[in-house]
Amino acid sequence: MTMRDTDRALVQAATAVAKLRCRSDNHTVAAAARTTDGRVFTGVNVYHFTGGPCAEVVAVGAAATQGVTELETIVAVGDRGRGVIPPCGRCRQVLRDYFPTVRVIVGPMDALRVVHVAELLPETYVWADQQLDGGPSLPGARTGGDG
Repeated sequence: MTMRDTDRALVQAATAVAKLRCRSDNHTVAAAARTTDGRVFTGVNVYHFTGGPCAEVVAVGAAATQGVTELETIVAVGDRGRGVIPPCGRCRQVLRDYFPTVRVIVGPMDALRVVHVAELLPETYVWADQQLDGGPSLPGARTGGDG
């Protein structure tokens, strides 16, 4: 997919947060997510030896606190000028479960591109499909096993 001006602005937003807030080993990645109506939510990872949420999950949580149920695009940027970082496997799964149509910005800074999260997670596991009783469904979660 072609990068839009709004996609470039999202990368700039995440880069600004990385420069401003990622100044220790506790916070090394920033993320920015845009809603379908143009609002932008940011977050940083919360590193801890017991594990901790990635910047993408923190940004999703920040959006959720404002009632957001749909995200259009998300990007993560590393500290110290590392540029755009693709989401880890766990974040790919979370994004796919909560926002199955979300666009993700990936690639080197001189060749950024936008892909659907499904392209980053082929043959995906759909949690709702694996529940015997139907279980609680995630927002945006698909039903049926079409991957």
